[in-house]
Amino acid sequence: MKGNMERLDLSQELARDILAMAQAKGASHGDVVMVEGDSFFVTVRLGEVEKISQAQEKRLGLRLFCGSSSASASTSDISQQAIQRLIDDTVIMARATAEDPFSGLPDASLLARDIPDRDLLDDAARSVSVDEKIAIALAAEKTAMDFDPRITNSEGADFSNQFGRVIYASSQGFSGEYQGSTFGHSVAPVASQDGAMQRDYWYSSNRKFARLDSAKSVGERAARRVLRRLGARKVKTCEVPVVFDPDMAASLLRNLSSALSGYSLYKGASFLNGQIGNKIASQVMTVWDDGTIPGALGSKPFDSEGLPITKKAVVENGELRSYLLDTYSGKKLNMASTGNASRSVGEPPGVAPTNFYLAPGPRTPGEIIASVKQGLYLTETIGFGVNLVTGDYSRGAAGIWIDNGELAFPVEEVTIAGNLKEMFQNIEMVGNDLEMRGRICAPTLKISQMTVAGD
Repeated sequence: MKGNMERLDLSQELARDILAMAQAKGASHGDVVMVEGDSFFVTVRLGEVEKISQAQEKRLGLRLFCGSSSASASTSDISQQAIQRLIDDTVIMARATAEDPFSGLPDASLLARDIPDRDLLDDAARSVSVDEKIAIALAAEKTAMDFDPRITNSEGADFSNQFGRVIYASSQGFSGEYQGSTFGHSVAPVASQDGAMQRDYWYSSNRKFARLDSAKSVGERAARRVLRRLGARKVKTCEVPVVFDPDMAASLLRNLSSALSGYSLYKGASFLNGQIGNKIASQVMTVWDDGTIPGALGSKPFDSEGLPITKKAVVENGELRSYLLDTYSGKKLNMASTGNASRSVGEPPGVAPTNFYLAPGPRTPGEIIASVKQGLYLTETIGFGVNLVTGDYSRGAAGIWIDNGELAFPVEEVTIAGNLKEMFQNIEMVGNDLEMRGRICAPTLKISQMTVAGD
């Protein structure tokens, strides 16, 4: 390495040098994750810039093992002196930590052999100016505000982007890196009618700047969403079908992915413990975890332990086929990692899905709504009333009442309740409107019966 106080460039060579020095200091094995990134964020409100920030960062995280004891630490000071201190401190901490027979790195034979290009970086978009980014946020807000005179206020609009580089190396002989970018913008208009106010929002996100929805389309979509909430009222408590719009269906999948996490499972904190091979959902439900999709927000060439990323059916025609595991949680469950290790710099790995989505079905959203005589079209949930141990589900909700197969009037201040075990079994229809707008996505879906609690 170079002189003591000089800032070093992050590289795979530096990562390998750090691991060699750590082993010379007494570590039996270890791994290094390095991240560097540029980020930008601006918020505007009522035509004025409220906040704007631009930042660059470099961070280095080190995990070392002394036998079956381990410790993790990180630094943003990328100088030789700081790295030497990081190595020394991490070795000392690892020696002082209690042994854990399940700790360790994945077997070398399982590591990724190649690093495919997943088309994650939009390098050309680095030339997009600050003024252009501000203009997108301002235009989205202006479009929403000008859409209808009932839209009288705004919670603001924003634009953000990030360019990042990830380097990972382990003493098992793996080293690799990849780069990526993300872009996003959103707006949250406020509408008023007869003294009552409502707010809603819309957004667009993508790895490629040119693939973002236009400011005009985002602003108009947000405006339509807030206007349809005006005049909202409660309904009588009833047992009815509930149609989840795509964002609400994605929130159900987030609950599913949390219940499938190896860390929830080995702690006995998931209602899906021991359910591999069992029917946990209706026949129409197939869920994929696929980090290989080019340009998708959850894609990457290898996981945070250097294992290859694959496409796998998590639920297939209602049958649970796979959990989401890293090496540690897999060992605890006597299973192999599924390549879902995810980590923050300076932390040991955890588990996260890649691109986790409900496979689309044959029905249009309109056909699904038309199949409901009386029920709720769900557009928003409030609160955290989900118990992953039991599956109990109870959340504040808002949406639109369905009357004889048509959207009739907006509904608010109600609660929807059920149990995830039954809710997944009672999915009757899945829509054809899947859009990969995030890492966890779903089309419209219909659950045959839930409790809607109101007056």
